[in-house]
Amino acid sequence: MIRTAAATDVPAIHAMIRELADYEKALQEARATEEQLRDALFGEHPAVFGLIAEDDDSGETVGFALWFRNFSTWRGTHGIYLEDLYVRPDRRGGGHGKALLAELARICGERGYGRLEWAVLDWNEPSIGFYKSLGAVPMDEWTVYRLSDDALAALGSAAR
Repeated sequence: MIRTAAATDVPAIHAMIRELADYEKALQEARATEEQLRDALFGEHPAVFGLIAEDDDSGETVGFALWFRNFSTWRGTHGIYLEDLYVRPDRRGGGHGKALLAELARICGERGYGRLEWAVLDWNEPSIGFYKSLGAVPMDEWTVYRLSDDALAALGSAAR
């Protein structure tokens, strides 16, 4: 079962974010707190939205998707950027990941959004194979760039 995340899901989402960061060999970079997630998802001006995957029998939370709207200047429409998709390892293969993506695709269609996009680590072959099986295509000609920490602060201090 897929449902919209509720404030009571924040501890489980936070725990799964840390599990995902550990899987991606970057646990030290996962600095978000439950309070930050609660504010981002359920504050006065939500910046991100969430879906929860639950086991049909037990109701246990087994996965999540966090996303936000983006905008394509070329298409002139919003889209969804999927920040994180995670299904607990012992629950993979049960259709939860596909159900989360299908719900995001449904939201895109319902709202007239033109794209559903996300990033995947180039070494994550199981996920890459899964995404390709759904018809997703890699954007090989694009490279993601990021400013953070000291470099972000240095550039920001150069602004007038």
